[in-house]
Amino acid sequence: MPSNSPDSAPVAENLPERTGAQIVVDTLVDLGVEAMFGYTGGVVLPLFDRLYDAPIRFFVPRHEQGGCHMADAYARASGKVGVVLATSGPGACNLVTGLATAMMDSIPMVAFTGQVRTELIGNDAFQEADTTGITRPITKYNSIVKDVRDLERTIREAFHIASTGRPGPVLIDLPVDVEVSRHRGNGRAEIDLPGYKIRTKGHARQISTAAEAINMSERPVLYVGGGVIIANAVEELRALAEKAHLPVTMTLLGLGSIDQRHPESLDMLGMHGSAYANYAVQESDLLIAVGARFDDRVTGKLSTFAPNAKIIHIDIDPTSISKNVHVDIPVVGDAKHILTELTKEVKHRPREAWFARIAEWKKKFPFKYDGNSGRIKPQYVIQELCRQTKNDAIVATGVGQHQMWAAQFYRFIKPRQFITSGGLGTMGFGLPAAIGAQIARPDATVIDIDGDHSFNMTMTELATAVQYELPIKVCLMNNGYMGMVRQWQELFYGRRYACSYLKNPDYAAVAQAMGAVGVTVDKKEDVPKVIERMLAEKKPCVVNFHVEAEENVWPMVPAGKSLSEMDGLDILERLI
Repeated sequence: MPSNSPDSAPVAENLPERTGAQIVVDTLVDLGVEAMFGYTGGVVLPLFDRLYDAPIRFFVPRHEQGGCHMADAYARASGKVGVVLATSGPGACNLVTGLATAMMDSIPMVAFTGQVRTELIGNDAFQEADTTGITRPITKYNSIVKDVRDLERTIREAFHIASTGRPGPVLIDLPVDVEVSRHRGNGRAEIDLPGYKIRTKGHARQISTAAEAINMSERPVLYVGGGVIIANAVEELRALAEKAHLPVTMTLLGLGSIDQRHPESLDMLGMHGSAYANYAVQESDLLIAVGARFDDRVTGKLSTFAPNAKIIHIDIDPTSISKNVHVDIPVVGDAKHILTELTKEVKHRPREAWFARIAEWKKKFPFKYDGNSGRIKPQYVIQELCRQTKNDAIVATGVGQHQMWAAQFYRFIKPRQFITSGGLGTMGFGLPAAIGAQIARPDATVIDIDGDHSFNMTMTELATAVQYELPIKVCLMNNGYMGMVRQWQELFYGRRYACSYLKNPDYAAVAQAMGAVGVTVDKKEDVPKVIERMLAEKKPCVVNFHVEAEENVWPMVPAGKSLSEMDGLDILERLI
């Protein structure tokens, strides 16, 4: 029976009269929100006043973008909905990059933004911005609430939309007069979304067709994206891979879906993926995509992608099916349910010739670097991190070369372990993401593997980590360059390093000035002991590794090339 039915709802006269701000806070508490991130301002003061007494931990960043990334990473690490709050105008606008990042990566978030009084909207009032208009393209749904009577229902709908189907950020814009208006209510508001339908159970016939295709295939590849982790379907995925005996490759956001130490793991595919994953996809006769969207960094030249493969695509978002690549067997629904049903119908096949072929590629083209160099190689630092943390740390990254090296050389073994910006490629994501992940997982070792220029964009958030006594570890791969930009300039622009070098500060001194631990490492032989010291620190710690300046990420599929046209394979072969 609905809670607002005449038989169950409290009489309105018996309910306490509450302000809109109190309704917001009470609803968040009822929804189980334990942590929020955000920055105060004039039109959200009524909300902050009510949050003062609420059983919700509130974390104030140094910039709204940082707070948005924290909420995003909190969601990625915990599986819960991340919540961020900002004031009107510039505060709301500062959320844009964070919202777009979450939208591209399908992260469940709810953003609350303050707005000027209802009667002033459209009058160019102080700190007014058309927040819903600005954010409509980068949110799954947004709404401005102009009547306090609609407030609770709108919030509950926002959390439902953000966390179901293909997740994504939802924004609620709150005029200050709605925050201070009073309303008794009539019991818990019910969600009313007649046009919002989620298909969770895949079509039985399509599942059977997919199972038959798997059973018949000689050279299958299981291609896994972040959707598997979002759906909490990792165990079901592993069961399918084991029963049908399928090699598994992952996207950047799919890392952790399969223990990378497992012999069936092909690691990451795509532009900077493993050669053996790319070759396997190109020679496969069946590609089983689960929770992945065939983006350009994965496919390379579309016309040559998996040319001999029949394609199965399992995804909860029907608009992703055949969007970039033609799909032969679409299965729309929740990955957890579909993989369970699919596993029941598949059969085990040894596929000895196929796995022997993959083993040859693995032997010939492993991820390698010059370990004999006397200089600090970033890959070495990451390998040592992996060794000393026993593959068990939560790793956040910024965006650039360091991100790709982390994906290549840190061997992930479980979901929600790798926190990184995939689709949008947001520099500056790493440090605030590490903070959000540490808040979500207080007992975990959380490491931000970052680049110097990515770190520069949000390094003030180190003060946030210090304030809240978060023991995050920052490992800077400091090469003085915007490394990925420099690599492209080296390869395609005749080493004309235009605007890709900036003078960096003394990061150890900056860290110490903010109240964190700061260490600089110049010698290769010091790397292991400094990492050991860093991992033992209880305070936030920044380690500035001066790494090889012109080290490149290999292999690399140049833009517009096929997955089988990788640069750097000759270099990898020489390093074996």
